[in-house]
Amino acid sequence: MSDGSDILIYFAIRPEEVPIMGESPRYALSFTSGALLVREALVAAPLYLREHDWATVRRLIEEDNLLQTRTRSSGSRLAREIVQRLSVLSDTELELLIDATPTERGCLMWAATCRRYDLIGEFAEEVLHERFLVLGTTLDYDDFDSFIRGKALWHEEVANLKESTLRKLRSNVFRMLVESGLLSEDGRIVQAVLSAHLAHTLASDIRFFPSRGVV
Repeated sequence: MSDGSDILIYFAIRPEEVPIMGESPRYALSFTSGALLVREALVAAPLYLREHDWATVRRLIEEDNLLQTRTRSSGSRLAREIVQRLSVLSDTELELLIDATPTERGCLMWAATCRRYDLIGEFAEEVLHERFLVLGTTLDYDDFDSFIRGKALWHEEVANLKESTLRKLRSNVFRMLVESGLLSEDGRIVQAVLSAHLAHTLASDIRFFPSRGVV
């Protein structure tokens, strides 16, 4: 009579329980240029609040070169990128973005970027935010590389990134952090000081910031 150990072994090695690279939803990885795009946001947000249609906003930006790019292709790329990021913000958040202080705009655009790009959002939550909570003071490229190696185990698109593309992604993420005021030029984590209004607006996004909430 079996003592049941063979059954336990069977369940321990079922194929469906073995991690398989690529099973998780694919990350969007198109953030290789443009950084935080605050200036571009101040062009696109008022257009949307007037038109209430992101396709129209993108068309108007491209037709009139409202982002003042040198080439049509770069203008189209930036228009697409800013529309994708701002489309994750509510009308209330867009209105706040227009009237906000430079510091608040940086925070809003960082939140929009984290919402738009799961990979950046997870880096912000799992590395930046957690590092701050345990009183870590710095963040550098090695932290990002370690994070990416962990994600590559589950995401084929990350594992297959060219080294040159990875460098661009990494550089742009850190540039965004500096532009949003969350990281100093020399890699020191800067606590996000959120007003009560902004903290309330971004309540579910506090996990993306080096912050414990309202200060």
